[in-house]
Amino acid sequence: MQSLGEAIRAALLTGDPRAKVMATRQLVRDWRQGRLSGALSTAMPDRPCWPDRLKLLPPSQMPRRAKGGSEKTRIALWHSLAHIEFVAIDLALDMVGRFGSEMDEEFIADFLSVAADEAMHFALIDRKLRQIGIQYGDLPAHDGLWEAAQETCHDVAARLAIVPMVLEARGLDVTPATLNRVRGQGDLGGAKILERILSDEIRHVHFGAKHFTAWCLSHDETPEILWKRLVKKHFRGSLKPPFNDSARSAAGLSRSFYEAVA
Repeated sequence: MQSLGEAIRAALLTGDPRAKVMATRQLVRDWRQGRLSGALSTAMPDRPCWPDRLKLLPPSQMPRRAKGGSEKTRIALWHSLAHIEFVAIDLALDMVGRFGSEMDEEFIADFLSVAADEAMHFALIDRKLRQIGIQYGDLPAHDGLWEAAQETCHDVAARLAIVPMVLEARGLDVTPATLNRVRGQGDLGGAKILERILSDEIRHVHFGAKHFTAWCLSHDETPEILWKRLVKKHFRGSLKPPFNDSARSAAGLSRSFYEAVA
């Protein structure tokens, strides 16, 4: 019987976008139905495989996205969203494969469900890209999300603090404005995609906050204090308002975490 760790490594090393989506869905389905052993002893790759045609740039070198409602701006927006969701598949898989053995079954189940969600999000946006005449990889993308994973590859608390509780939480802040802009352009199909992503991301941030708090309590750490220390150490950007306080609160991320470091 193949192990969960082996299946995760294989999915991480799948570069074709559609094949990665299918591999992720299959391994989550197999794990839920008991067709994978629970072993997580397989080493995770330092980097996942992405499409060969995808050009990666440092965040500082990414072309500035023009404001307004031009077709070029619209295409750039959806390509950027596709990249975020594609990398999010690997972030969730790596979370389980790298740290699942030191956490509990609930941690594994939660982040496998995140991986399945992210695969679904990417598939929806990938179909959207094809409808507007491009494919994922036609535009450059930045490597900042995986840089955050590499920065925190040694420490599950740091990974939880930075990826779900900073990066995904930022999605809660910016998605409503993007949703309103897309809806204002009359793109009701795109708006439905963003509505679904926003709803799911609240749950994803909740998983991060829940398991971070549990880890802190089991290691005699105060969650808010440790989170601020880890963000200062591992997050290269800055936390900038405005914050979607209601969505963050629904995800279990109270203002006591982020207000003082904004």
